[in-house]
Amino acid sequence: MPGDFRRLGLLCCSLAAGLCAQDVQPVAQPAKTSAAEEHQTPVLFILPNFRGANASDPFTPITATEKLTMARKDSLYYPIFFVAGAFAGLYQLQNQTPSYGQGMAGYGKRYGSALGDQLIGNYLSEGVFPAAFHQDPRYFRLGPAGGGFWRRAGYALSRVVITRNDKGAWTFNASEWAGVGAATAISNVYYPEDNRTAVKNLQKMGMQVGGDAFYNLLREFWPDLQRKLTR
Repeated sequence: MPGDFRRLGLLCCSLAAGLCAQDVQPVAQPAKTSAAEEHQTPVLFILPNFRGANASDPFTPITATEKLTMARKDSLYYPIFFVAGAFAGLYQLQNQTPSYGQGMAGYGKRYGSALGDQLIGNYLSEGVFPAAFHQDPRYFRLGPAGGGFWRRAGYALSRVVITRNDKGAWTFNASEWAGVGAATAISNVYYPEDNRTAVKNLQKMGMQVGGDAFYNLLREFWPDLQRKLTR
């Protein structure tokens, strides 16, 4: 009997020690948002930002498959369908491509054309040509450490002309211009004849490049604004 009580006492001590050890386990801390995740958060909470990166981080090249994957995600992210709808509405108000007519039928044609412009332009300039030219399609954000507002704004707007190659060196952004040019040429297949002139094609290219430049501006300053809003 004394031996049984001794064994029972040892068992109780072991259980108590185990419970105490569980009690002093460190409490898990909530995961913090990394710099990479911050630079890839949706712009204005909805617009895709899969190509966001930090300019101050050590440069790491990405593969052609990764470039095409980024382009696919960027092109098929759901807000693009609303963006195309907004452009179609603007074109309807301006009566661009008069042969489309007005009303819902005209809007539907303009919507299809605008959506084709967005999908084809994004995929070519962000995936196909960066893979072919060995250029990096990511936007490398300067952030507050990169200087004041005007320096960062000028840097963001200039990225449609300057980009990095797969070695990390800055070079002419041939992917942007080749992608936009090729997308404009392809658009002549589905646009009517009155929209295939040289002037119209230059206008479409200018709008695409201008839109990309403005998007870079949003990418540069959105994390700053987001921190202020969430604070």
